[in-house]
Amino acid sequence: MDTAIKDHASLAEQFNTDEPRVNWHDETLWWVRQKRDKIAWTIPEWETLRETASRIKHNVLGNLHQYLLEFEQQALKNGAVVHWAADAEEHNRIVLQLLQQQGVQRIVKSKSMLTEECHLNPYLAANGIEVVDTDLGERIVQLAKEPPSHIVLPCIHKKKEEIGDLFHEHLGTPAGNADPQFLTAAARAHLRKEFLQSRVAITGVNFAVAETGELVVCTNEGNADMGAHLADVHIACMGIEKIVPQRRHLGVFLRLLARSATGQPITTYSSHFRRPKPGQQLHIVLVDNGRSRQLGREDFRNSLKCIRCGACMNTCPVYRRSGGHSYHNAIAGPIGAILAPNLDIRQYADLPFASTLCGSCSNVCPVKIDIHQQLYKWRQVITQEGQAAASKTAGMQLVTAVLSRPGLYRLAGRAGRWVMRVAPGLVNNRFNPWYKQREMPPPPHSSFAAWYKKNRR
Repeated sequence: MDTAIKDHASLAEQFNTDEPRVNWHDETLWWVRQKRDKIAWTIPEWETLRETASRIKHNVLGNLHQYLLEFEQQALKNGAVVHWAADAEEHNRIVLQLLQQQGVQRIVKSKSMLTEECHLNPYLAANGIEVVDTDLGERIVQLAKEPPSHIVLPCIHKKKEEIGDLFHEHLGTPAGNADPQFLTAAARAHLRKEFLQSRVAITGVNFAVAETGELVVCTNEGNADMGAHLADVHIACMGIEKIVPQRRHLGVFLRLLARSATGQPITTYSSHFRRPKPGQQLHIVLVDNGRSRQLGREDFRNSLKCIRCGACMNTCPVYRRSGGHSYHNAIAGPIGAILAPNLDIRQYADLPFASTLCGSCSNVCPVKIDIHQQLYKWRQVITQEGQAAASKTAGMQLVTAVLSRPGLYRLAGRAGRWVMRVAPGLVNNRFNPWYKQREMPPPPHSSFAAWYKKNRR
């Protein structure tokens, strides 16, 4: 996919040229959504858990400054080093400085959507340091020189045959071998060498506990544990919204996270990092990068409750049939469409419009973010600030002019019905965006107003 194009509609149209892939992508993600439903409703208190998680996060967002200072204080007591980064550039400089102090040119990194958001890998590469992503899905898209298309399933857009070709090219596996077990074993052998050789490991953070200063990292592959335990230096990168107040609150979020993400009872590994082992360094980089600005937006602050489960992507009819790369942002799908405009409203003005506003995303969100309502509100903000597409703005102005004038509305209705009966080609053509994907309905013989006037008795 040509990601030089920065427009959801155009990128989605590219993705849709391969119809079998689109259908498979759609069906696979819906299958994950169904797994989520089945396991969620085995817990009678599921809705209570969602409400509790939402309220805990509401408390965090209302007292974020206090919890961050408490977390820093406890982390320092534990022997960690805490760094503060105002934006992506500062985050990347801090990580680079730590790596240069160690004199390394190659490191391992487990899955971290924050580092994707900050574009850490290309930044380090430009400064002579190679990053090896150790999550299997992340490693696959890294070998393909692509960004992840999903926050939990990074290579969900790729078929096993394509992965086999990638592994043949980069790892030397036999050509044509697409057996998932064989490919997984080959990746394990390849990555084990990287773990053993790397002196520095970077991980993301799923939850950070203010009360204890500890970090929790959730994986299904154990790659974060391998990297962090074998390396001399562990660098944990986290957004400031990852805080939970107390350790006991983890019981709520860990029960929600994996069930919402993949339909599992819990992630295979839920690892706690509290203090560095003797001789090891633990660095924690706390990153703002627009989160404080989002916190100040009353209509959008709830988006910071997100625990990155990906449930909204798995259920979204638009995401499932347009692919993650069509969102041209580190975080795709409905949640990405409300986070991205906060970073750059001009660059991501198209994303809130990439939605049917069906509300399915809000229905499955484990922390009850009002995602579809925020998408609608972003559309209003984008239009008010003059960032909506000129064609859309002109079209809405035309519609407003017609709908606000009853006489003009009736005239337009008569003209439209006449054109659709006498000269349908004027409507059924490639210049009509509606007609591109749909058949136009047969024209009615009269308007509803005329029918009502005739039959009102």
